[in-house]
Amino acid sequence: MSFREKSAWAMIAILALAGLYYYQKIIAISLAAGEAAPPIIPLVIAYVVFIIIASIIVMPIVAATSGKEANAPADEREELILNKAGNWSGYALGFAAVAGLFNYSWTHDGNLLFHIVFAGLMLSQIAEYGFQIWFYRRGV
Repeated sequence: MSFREKSAWAMIAILALAGLYYYQKIIAISLAAGEAAPPIIPLVIAYVVFIIIASIIVMPIVAATSGKEANAPADEREELILNKAGNWSGYALGFAAVAGLFNYSWTHDGNLLFHIVFAGLMLSQIAEYGFQIWFYRRGV
């Protein structure tokens, strides 16, 4: 398994754990309030800080298992994979944004719009790493 594929697996795990924690808190607050929780900026900051710290801890470990490959620039095939994965994950983000806007036009709940779009950002990043893994495995 290449360094970039290993790092994609690691980032999927980090992002999924952070996203699950974030939405577990938001759902609990929403259920207690009986409506969609407002955006909680300290929770968003904690989400971002967790991802940064976890990445700083995990990526050197992944790099240590990959030897010199970790410092090598992406070749033409890897560039194609990274570009294609980013393009496809953009569709997931666009879908979430449009879904959030449709939901907002129906419910007029700006808090829910925020959480839908934020989930779209999370899922599109996870999808990008997932597509990278898929393309590496397919041999694109």
